[in-house]
Amino acid sequence: MTLTSRTSVLSGHRTLSFEDRAVPAPGPREVRVQVKRIGVCGSDVHYYTHGRIGAFVVQGPLVLGHEVSGVVDAVGPGVTHVQPGDRVALEPGVPCRRCAYCKQGAYNLCPDMTFMATPPVNGALSEFVLWPDDFVFPVPDTVSDDAAALLEPLAVGLWAARKGDVRPGHTVAVLGAGPIGCTTVMAARAAGATTIIAVDLEDFRLDLARRSGATHTFNARQGDPLAFIRNLTHGGLPASHAGVDVAFETAGSLPTTRLTLAAPKPGGVAVLVGLPPDPEVTLDIVSAASREVTLRGVFRYANCYPAAVQLAASGAVDLDALVTHRYPFTRTPDAFAFADAEKRSSMKVMIDVS
Repeated sequence: MTLTSRTSVLSGHRTLSFEDRAVPAPGPREVRVQVKRIGVCGSDVHYYTHGRIGAFVVQGPLVLGHEVSGVVDAVGPGVTHVQPGDRVALEPGVPCRRCAYCKQGAYNLCPDMTFMATPPVNGALSEFVLWPDDFVFPVPDTVSDDAAALLEPLAVGLWAARKGDVRPGHTVAVLGAGPIGCTTVMAARAAGATTIIAVDLEDFRLDLARRSGATHTFNARQGDPLAFIRNLTHGGLPASHAGVDVAFETAGSLPTTRLTLAAPKPGGVAVLVGLPPDPEVTLDIVSAASREVTLRGVFRYANCYPAAVQLAASGAVDLDALVTHRYPFTRTPDAFAFADAEKRSSMKVMIDVS
């Protein structure tokens, strides 16, 4: 049976309108989901305000939203692990499943990836969506609808911690305490890091980072964050040998990118989770190389949703704490305008589609 689904569409620069779109019955190994919550991600806002992120350019009407939870409405032939009525989270990236990267388990690098709300692929800001069953994850009642949607940024944090090879007893720095920064803090704590330093420019974000598991916080408006990190981690060594085991860039700015290369101790690891706005930047590579700092990039995630579900279900992470503002689906344009204008006073804006 085909349903008519009310859908929010990015139809122009900073312009969101509503359309009724058909959603057919699910085909083989497909699941139709009634959407409950959508988290407004920074990438959604960037498409809304700039119409592009790097090589991904909005060239026509686009449905935004990739942080999504809902309830199974119908299932197609061959679907066995979920049934109508189940509460679920959707992993928004679906790879080809056939290429060398997919077969190696690194499906986030698949050259034929379909990712929600990345042009030209539509996202989930709609009453109903169809999605492949192997990227639909049941969530228990201990996980709220908001938290189920925020499993997506938690997956980013988990992948970052894995790329950084965070181990029990490690000291880490998370440079940027937005939603991804806070989920990286959560992931580092879950991996066993015992000293977690969060750096940001806003005290309210640092408060949430501490609630997420940061043991130390520093507002970079009030001093030199590198001096703070080295003073905290020197252990009697000279400043040149002080630093963290792993530093994470999670703000997407040039100053934090530079700090991410400077903050690790000799032999440490720098992980770029965010990206500076300009692809060509000046960095002190000589210093990083002479300290044998390993530089690693992060692109989305792979095989992280099962762990994200378990962490949220166990209470080991508090994703609900990241939600600072909520809008009904009918006010989606207001939600995006607010998320764009109030970056300094909001953490995660949620849209209630149900």
